[in-house]
Amino acid sequence: MSPSNVLKPLLLLALATVSGLAGEPALAAGEAEPVAASPDRVALWPGGLAPGDKPLPEPMQLVERSADPTLPDRYVTHVSEPFLVVYRPRRPNGTALLVIPGGGYKRVVLDKEGSALAPAFVEQGGVTLFVLRYRLPGEGRDDREAALADAQRALRLIRHRAGEWGVDPRRVGTIGFSAGGHLAARLGTGFDQPVYPATDAIDGTSARPDFQLLIYPVIDMAGPDTHPGSRERLLGTQATPELQQRYSMQTRVRADTPPTFLLHAADDDAVPVGNSLMLFDSLRRAGVDTELHVFPHGGHGFGTRGTTGLTTAAWPRLALDWIAAQTAEATP
Repeated sequence: MSPSNVLKPLLLLALATVSGLAGEPALAAGEAEPVAASPDRVALWPGGLAPGDKPLPEPMQLVERSADPTLPDRYVTHVSEPFLVVYRPRRPNGTALLVIPGGGYKRVVLDKEGSALAPAFVEQGGVTLFVLRYRLPGEGRDDREAALADAQRALRLIRHRAGEWGVDPRRVGTIGFSAGGHLAARLGTGFDQPVYPATDAIDGTSARPDFQLLIYPVIDMAGPDTHPGSRERLLGTQATPELQQRYSMQTRVRADTPPTFLLHAADDDAVPVGNSLMLFDSLRRAGVDTELHVFPHGGHGFGTRGTTGLTTAAWPRLALDWIAAQTAEATP
């Protein structure tokens, strides 16, 4: 069945789901402990650099795109020494999320797909967030697996040191946005792919996420729904059809792919909704537990912002409820 043939009933399903939530009370600000005042920064690799990597000629650059100081919209480029930024609730519920922001494999967004998740997920949800600053292709680095190596290492590090953060190692998931969703899907289907040499005891830990959330993700690298910029930066301008297929995540699904939550807006012009629909179909065929929400409006890159007056505003609550269901068996 083509993506267009399934879109209408899925839209109706999403609207019905959100309307069912309309009568539920919103999370109140005082219902959970506040987030810790300042996040921690944790290096991924011993000594800072990944095995065999070299520092980029330029230092890491931080760019602010917002003119409103109350709503920062920053991104970074030229990451040589990848790291995690940890947002901890006062009373963690044991669940951790490795957050992989988007940026088209050109930049790593910091706020709307990173720190801005804290009020809903950390303060109100009790989830510990680990926001990843990962290495990018095309910055003088010809290793297209560098970002996957960072994601694998991050997941292993979180699970290996879970006790330090009040995290249950059986409840470590991922959430990826846009091109970060592509990277999260690569991790979910290639968690055991040997993309870097083991360096210490951390690398003996499983990199398989217990669950994954993919928010308006880049999935396809071969067809008309491709995001051209992400494909070009990751695969180059002369990528063969075989290479494009290899990095199309709907072709990489396996039976042990983690349970998956997919969310997209039907009017996304940057990364068409067909990306999520293709992956949803592949996951179902493989017998992987999956849930898909398609909203009629929202565009691309909304994160936790730009949803006022739209049904997409319900997505954090939907995500938290789904996470709770996925982690229920691991809860003491």
